[in-house]
Amino acid sequence: MAEDCLLLGGLRVMALCGALAEERTRAQPFELEVEIGADLAVAGRSDNLDDTVDYGAVCAAVCAAAEGEQFTLMEAMAQRVAEVCLNADQRVEWVTVSVKKLRPPVPQHLSTSGVRITRSRP
Repeated sequence: MAEDCLLLGGLRVMALCGALAEERTRAQPFELEVEIGADLAVAGRSDNLDDTVDYGAVCAAVCAAAEGEQFTLMEAMAQRVAEVCLNADQRVEWVTVSVKKLRPPVPQHLSTSGVRITRSRP
């Protein structure tokens, strides 16, 4: 496993994700954090975009999946985002995805609720 990683922080999406009826019909804000494990040494030496994972393309694919699909659980959204990242580029060895619901539907004062998962190539 490479120790290098590409960091994508604070990616905001509006998504349908939740178990409550209202959450199934009205998109709500989520914040994603993605760490992509890949060998970045070649890009570090060459300074060439072709030698690294294109984070713009990854962000676009992640947003398309999160905003274009519907999830009951944040765990399922995180899993889907991980799959998108692992399939984005063959150089991706592993990915850690955090999904934070920015307006959790609970009566207590809770800023966020969320999950974090790590997945790697088989």
